[in-house]
Amino acid sequence: QAQLVECGGVSVQVGGSRSLSCIVSRYTSLGRCIAWFRQAPGEAREGVAVISSANSTWYDASVAGRFIISQDNARNTVTLRMNSLKPEDTGVYFCASGSRCNLTPESYNLWGQGTQVTVSS
Repeated sequence: QAQLVECGGVSVQVGGSRSLSCIVSRYTSLGRCIAWFRQAPGEAREGVAVISSANSTWYDASVAGRFIISQDNARNTVTLRMNSLKPEDTGVYFCASGSRCNLTPESYNLWGQGTQVTVSS
């Protein structure tokens, strides 16, 4: 079961940086895709970034060039490094494990608990 290390509120100023970590079990990570999603108030859950077991990465256009997804050698932890944060990045962030490396929520069956990220002036 994929899950975030941190929980509760995280507040960052516009232009700031923050890293989110997702601890994944071996059963959850083996040969699977690990992705980050986010959900703004009143909005649908949307894909942010995904990393494959072979270390290939994909990003949504809204975060490309600002966010970086990575994993450690043992693939115990998947990290989302968020740079140049904007108010539009505000939302609840989830990590998830799935069989397809896309940014569609329906492709993922194992989810973390989620954590709030708030970007403000």
